[in-house]
Amino acid sequence: MFPEWLSTVASVGMAVGPPLVYADQAFSIVKRKDSTGFSKDTCAILLLANLTRCFFWLGERFERALLIQSILMIFAQIALLFICLKYRPRISSESLGGSSRPLSFWQWATFTQYIEFLAGFILVQGIAFLIFGRSKLYVSILGFVALGLESTLPIPQLISNYKQRSLYGFRMSTLLGWVGGDSFKTWYFFNEGSPLQFKVCAIFQLSIDFVIVAQRFIYGNAPPETVLPDDDLEQALALEDD
Repeated sequence: MFPEWLSTVASVGMAVGPPLVYADQAFSIVKRKDSTGFSKDTCAILLLANLTRCFFWLGERFERALLIQSILMIFAQIALLFICLKYRPRISSESLGGSSRPLSFWQWATFTQYIEFLAGFILVQGIAFLIFGRSKLYVSILGFVALGLESTLPIPQLISNYKQRSLYGFRMSTLLGWVGGDSFKTWYFFNEGSPLQFKVCAIFQLSIDFVIVAQRFIYGNAPPETVLPDDDLEQALALEDD
């Protein structure tokens, strides 16, 4: 076991480190006035996962540092989402007026629609917790949903990189933050004896991070000829022709 002061430093790092990873990404988008290359589905995953994790904490009081991390991450991702929408690419599912997703999920035209969805999500989660919150099975499932969802965080970015054949617009600092942060939190979860959900999902997420690192070496970060992060190019061209 590590000294108490080191555990305190680690807890502070866990609370504030992950949200800060996205500060440089936000600054880069504002500087370029273009959110091309960064999948805003990342914001969706982090928002839904951390909101669910807060309800998980109500049923199983894990480390307070992880709760603070979730709260800070929620505010950070709302701000990043606003920036992504303000500087979204000229060619996108929203600008073309169509989406292949049911109900155009997470490809809405206005920031207000995203906030309304999140408010509804919190309301549904709250009602469900009031009904089932005393069940240990429900709380356990809630934890796996929260951490399992968060572990899929790198997947939208991985898919976006594959479609573009480039990591253009995705900050190297963000990638390094993912790898370093996920490595640190995996160690932290095992060292602090966090619930099983945290350990399993951290290992899975770290493995996806390393796949994106491989993409960085294979694809590079040169600007792609055509950038369409949210939908396939064929669909966009069809909509334009209409």
